[in-house]
Amino acid sequence: MSAFRLTRAVALPVGETWRRVTDWRAHAARMPLTALVSASEGPTRAGTVFTVRSAVGPVGVDDPMEVVRWEPPDGDGTGRCRLVKRGRTIRGWAEISVRPSGTGSVVVWVEELRIRAVPGVLDPVVARLGRWMFGRALDGLLGDGH
Repeated sequence: MSAFRLTRAVALPVGETWRRVTDWRAHAARMPLTALVSASEGPTRAGTVFTVRSAVGPVGVDDPMEVVRWEPPDGDGTGRCRLVKRGRTIRGWAEISVRPSGTGSVVVWVEELRIRAVPGVLDPVVARLGRWMFGRALDGLLGDGH
């Protein structure tokens, strides 16, 4: 599996940082050639499922995910979320934590993924690409709080 870790310190309070990094539609919109195509009704919670699709024209890949842990920050406490990727092409998981730090907060995003038909020898390349793509998306979501 390809693994990567991103850490960002921001001036935003924990609650706002959490809201931004768990806005799945906004996150998908910041990934190249990607859009949220389906999501469970209601607010996010454990059991929420959603699918993002990355495509160029008619050729694309669906990435269905399920939220298996959902612990929003309680006041100024740490928030935690775990997503499991359940697709045929993309498998793995992501863990997001948001914790207070001074007057701002720190986001840690850890992800492991496996892409079907991509040999393990290319895991470092996939991890580097994932770190770059998710890092850009995360920076965009955090906006002027970064």
